[in-house]
Amino acid sequence: MFETLRNAFKIKDIRNRLLFTLLMLVVIRLGCQLPVPGVNSELFKQWFEDLTKMAEGSFDFFNAFTGGSFINMSVFALNITPYITSSIIVQLMTIAIPKLEEMHKDGEDGRKKLAAITRYLTVALSLIESTAMAIGFDRQGVLNEDGNKVLTIITMVVALTAGSAFLMWIGEQITEYGVGNGISIVLTINIISRIPEDLGSLYEMFIKSASTVAYAVLAAVIILAVILLTVVLTILLCDAERRIPVQYSKKMQGRKMVGGQSTFIPLKVNTAGVIPIIFASSLMQFPVVICQLLNVNGGTSIWGKILKALSSSNWCKRDDPVSSIGLLVYILLVVFFAYFYTSITFNPLEVADNLKRGGGMIPGRRPGKPTSDYLTEILNAIIFIGAVGLVIVAVIPIFFNGMFGASVTFGGTSLIIIVGVILETIKQIESQMVVRYYKGFLNT
Repeated sequence: MFETLRNAFKIKDIRNRLLFTLLMLVVIRLGCQLPVPGVNSELFKQWFEDLTKMAEGSFDFFNAFTGGSFINMSVFALNITPYITSSIIVQLMTIAIPKLEEMHKDGEDGRKKLAAITRYLTVALSLIESTAMAIGFDRQGVLNEDGNKVLTIITMVVALTAGSAFLMWIGEQITEYGVGNGISIVLTINIISRIPEDLGSLYEMFIKSASTVAYAVLAAVIILAVILLTVVLTILLCDAERRIPVQYSKKMQGRKMVGGQSTFIPLKVNTAGVIPIIFASSLMQFPVVICQLLNVNGGTSIWGKILKALSSSNWCKRDDPVSSIGLLVYILLVVFFAYFYTSITFNPLEVADNLKRGGGMIPGRRPGKPTSDYLTEILNAIIFIGAVGLVIVAVIPIFFNGMFGASVTFGGTSLIIIVGVILETIKQIESQMVVRYYKGFLNT
């Protein structure tokens, strides 16, 4: 990776792209420290800490995704989450609405129209979320008492909406003038910004407080081994793929025989990426967060025990094994969403038809439905393997958090995003370097 970056800086165009990306990341981190007008920072932090304790860590996931800007209540408090939500909604709507499906298949023009719809939906979601947050903060008494309350709420809504829209614009600028996928890089830098604080928490809890030097060294080795194991598993999960061989038949074009080349269809083991974990986590945490905001905790009733089991902070605890039932539900949801998301993003029948029209076939399989059935069979097998890999990567941090009382915001979801984005960005840099280093026979 470092060799790639060193070589990349030797090429002016790529160097400018890297510097532009770095500059945008600096702007993002500065914006995460810029407070929203009208919010009493001290009262808000105290209220958020109390709410987090009552919700038993349910807000840690969201705070990690916003890079700490939510707890600081900065202008980037909503961060890129409205864009992610709107992208998922538009992607799902392309399956249900024929008009959007036509746009999706209409090439570059159709993708531009879908991108515009995603932007408008992002602004609308940001407006709704910021309005709800401003009114909710006013009821919680964390706004400044001086001045006009209505004007303060309007200012907050405008600032939060503009901040989310500005982050979306930065992401698009990074994609066009920088390196990698801008939206993914914005999300990644926010997650990375929280890691030093989490590592400091682990140091204070297990190393600094150790009774002897031997225990401190052992704790450091175990922490390092767990982190390295999780990162290695994540890299393998992101890069693993099953290659389906494809043979194209020869045909006459004029007086020449063309075709006959061999290629393959790459089916990634982790086809759905981190989406199953995000969907499963959101679905599990949604009732907990809503009930805490409405001051409904259920107490010791059946509903209270269900809410406790839904919170990931109660899983794998030795003194409360019953709550770990929620972990089994979480695993089942991850597997379900892995199959569900892949089914709406990869159509074996469409791939088989495209192969048939292009004169290609999978060796040993007839074109058409037999090819589609074969792809479906292979896809179901690798989806299960990918889902199991996702579960392992996601459960390792949860297990250590529950068994040993560690409190970290980064986990399997964060690591998959970080590793996936870094690998994809490095591949894009390498591909740009190959294009610029390539010399055809006319240059010899």
